[in-house]
Amino acid sequence: MSRFDYLRDPDEIERQSFAQIRQLTDLSGFDPDQQQVAMRLVHTSGDPGIVHDLRFSPGAVEAGLAALEQSADVLCDIEMVSHGISKRYLPGQIYCFLNAPTVAQRARQTGETRVMAAMAEWPTYLAGSIVVIGNAPTALFRLLELLDEGAPWPALIIGMPVGFINAAESKQTLWDIAPTEFQTPCITLQGRRGGSSLAAATLNALTRMVSGVRF
Repeated sequence: MSRFDYLRDPDEIERQSFAQIRQLTDLSGFDPDQQQVAMRLVHTSGDPGIVHDLRFSPGAVEAGLAALEQSADVLCDIEMVSHGISKRYLPGQIYCFLNAPTVAQRARQTGETRVMAAMAEWPTYLAGSIVVIGNAPTALFRLLELLDEGAPWPALIIGMPVGFINAAESKQTLWDIAPTEFQTPCITLQGRRGGSSLAAATLNALTRMVSGVRF
């Protein structure tokens, strides 16, 4: 018998967590589906204030849910994002080419980041996919370049790179042009905040909704 008294049941921990999140978070600016994503981000970050930076372009959640119902594949900028995605609810495949054999050499030859070099593989998989970028602002800019060059459009872009250089700018550019120029909805966090866990959590919220899990 442990002398420490704490809640152990995972389902009850999650239920109580989301009950508190609803009490502590201003969700009035979001529709019921968007609230599921917002609460998942609060749950992941421990910060109810994060929702003030959260943005959904029109139809973004609906597009993500529809793509998942069609077993859409997922493209990630780094492995940490892919590891954060719950496979339990995901019907499609997850792709991340960062560690592909030719990527390091290609990056050296071009003088660009490895994640940018890895995205040379993306056009084959982009059509109808869900893109989840949680680390590299250069990946988000490269994605927009690929689309501008005529690459197939994904169903949804979750753009949440983190950092001080290019992060806020890449997300603002995504917000400004993806829904209009490329007819691709997006979910993003304005400013410097973001990261692999938050990007993965956004997708996890969508996969749970498709499976009927709501809080």
